[in-house]
Amino acid sequence: MTESTADAPVMGSVHDLNEHRTRAGGPVSLLKPAPAENTPNVADGSAQGPDVAVPLWVRSGRAVRAAVTHDRTRTTARLAIRHSSYVLGGGRIVARRAWDGRTAARYERMIRAAEAAGNMEAAAEWEERGRAFRAARHQRRMDLITSPERVARSAAYGTVAGAGGLLLLGIALAIATETPSDVATPALAIVELVRLLVVIVTVVWGPAVAMGPWLVLAGLWAVGRHRQAAPQWALPATSRTTDSEPITPSIVVKALRDLGVPALRGAIKEMGDAGASMLGPIVLAGCGVEVDILLPSGCSTEEVLARRRKLAENLGRHEHEVHLSVAPAARTVRAWIADSGALDEPIGPSPLVLDETTTADYKTGRAPWGFDLRGDAALISLHQRHMLITGLSNQGKTASLRSLVLWLAHDVSVELRIADLKGVGDWQCTEGIATVLVQGPTDDHVIEATEMMEEGVEEMNRRLLAPKGSVFPPLVLICDEAQVAYGSGAIGDDKRPYGGAKATSRYFQAVKAIHDQGRAVNVTTWEGTQDPTNENLPKRSREGNHIRASLVLGTESQARMAIGDAAVDAGAAPHKLRQGLDKGTLVVAGDGVKLAPGQPAITIRTHYISDDDADVIADRIRARRAGVTTRTATVAPVETDHLADIAGVIGDDTRVLTQDVLKRLAVLDETTYGGWSFIDLKRALDGTGAEPYKSDGRMAIARDRIRQALSARDDDSGSASAS
Repeated sequence: MTESTADAPVMGSVHDLNEHRTRAGGPVSLLKPAPAENTPNVADGSAQGPDVAVPLWVRSGRAVRAAVTHDRTRTTARLAIRHSSYVLGGGRIVARRAWDGRTAARYERMIRAAEAAGNMEAAAEWEERGRAFRAARHQRRMDLITSPERVARSAAYGTVAGAGGLLLLGIALAIATETPSDVATPALAIVELVRLLVVIVTVVWGPAVAMGPWLVLAGLWAVGRHRQAAPQWALPATSRTTDSEPITPSIVVKALRDLGVPALRGAIKEMGDAGASMLGPIVLAGCGVEVDILLPSGCSTEEVLARRRKLAENLGRHEHEVHLSVAPAARTVRAWIADSGALDEPIGPSPLVLDETTTADYKTGRAPWGFDLRGDAALISLHQRHMLITGLSNQGKTASLRSLVLWLAHDVSVELRIADLKGVGDWQCTEGIATVLVQGPTDDHVIEATEMMEEGVEEMNRRLLAPKGSVFPPLVLICDEAQVAYGSGAIGDDKRPYGGAKATSRYFQAVKAIHDQGRAVNVTTWEGTQDPTNENLPKRSREGNHIRASLVLGTESQARMAIGDAAVDAGAAPHKLRQGLDKGTLVVAGDGVKLAPGQPAITIRTHYISDDDADVIADRIRARRAGVTTRTATVAPVETDHLADIAGVIGDDTRVLTQDVLKRLAVLDETTYGGWSFIDLKRALDGTGAEPYKSDGRMAIARDRIRQALSARDDDSGSASAS
């Protein structure tokens, strides 16, 4: 074949025809080149023979489908819908806020929520707040009726006063410049100012009108974006929250079947109802659900409690979103299952921050500490209860302890003595509230904290020796970072250690003494400590507390030291909390908190009160506790010389009846002697040789015997000093 013949198009096939037309610049054929014979057509999924044409509309439809289903197209569509939804959702949110602000809808919602929770007191309180809101709104509307008249009158008065002021100013200016025309200068200046404002408004008005709607849309978009007011599928992957699968009986039974307990799995297979009889009713409980699981014979509760993580994963939850405990019924595990992500949501500020009228009652009140997992308010009674809060460092221990102190300080009858052995200023807000405030980590501060505790023991002993029926104000001794005291090596002049966990430790002995008998006379201790061990938290000290609370801990052994073996064996697990993520979450065992029958402990998400909020609250407390002086170092108490006081009130009388002596002592010092009885007077004179005796059938005290007792005591003191 020649070269010219080779270049000539061969019209024997559709493929050659299309190629020839393309080279010639002509229109492209409407026919597609046929695939090879007996080769499947990949485009339409069929096997067609040679020379079979595919219409253009088919190829166009495929191209459109490919473009619509492309990832870039989907991403663009999600982006457009997401940001449009932000604007619409932001408008809905702003409208809802405006509606709540103008109507009593907020109060109605709170009333319904309180009634649903069975809290009639809260419902009544919200009803009263709603009534007050409606009354204030009605008054504002009544004021609007007379507002035009008041506005017109005010405008008239303002105009007259303004004109008069400008005239007087012009006259003064004319007199000063000796130019009569300056009388109108202030008025002309005002006119010029108004003209300038009109010019400015004229220039700005156009752009403002043009930009105003866009600024409004931008504001609505920002509100909607902040609240993620868009469909879940349109949100970015990092912000998308997937609704958790509802917990149903079949899901729970399947999770138990796959738990890895052979006895449990076999029993479920043998049950005619596929395990449904194991479950009690699944009830709503706060931000989750709760269900009791009756285990079959041969399966213990310990086996299920030990597989908490696997059970959570079988339920489609994280470990921290499933809490297990032993129910009161035999062989029954109570499971609380949170909605996915619900425990990562904040619980809101403390009532102490929101309500400036907060009051407290040490005996009958309950401190608002936070919320339990069921969403109910966690209220704790502090009356005559020793308390221990422990946990790892920087997990919210001091903040949790301080929030209780700030509530209790609202009761002005309570005396607070505080030792902060960390000393970074967390407790500085209590200056002017606490009567003693020790701050610092050194041995000197440990000594002061020990002496503070020992003063508490002396006060406790004084109260224990008081007449029966005496009433004493509450005294709470607080030591934060108590592990510093237990680990201190400071030794006193008497060779006794201030710190340490041994029986010779003065700090330990003081805490132990108050634990033994302090609550009977309203003397209690609160301790906060880190990483509980036998060295920095002796067993006798930690087990003497009525309330034992723990933040996140590292091991199960630490959890047992913190809240006790019984609570951990029954399912309490502070060591399962997440370090850094569950700050301020406490597992609380003991009394003081309302627990369901058989419930060993309760998990509380505490309110966080920042340092700034704590200062504001403390200022309100100081206003109520006017006159409280805080000493920052422990001063040895001055002992009262009862013998000298008795001699002073007898004076020159030969003898005085004991009843008269008691009256004179009460006049001398009401604080010390106001509650004295004959028994106290007799005890003060026992062994002195000046004891009361009968004279004419009545008990009396002789002046000469009292003076001889004083002289003998002074002689003994002088001899001891000389030796």
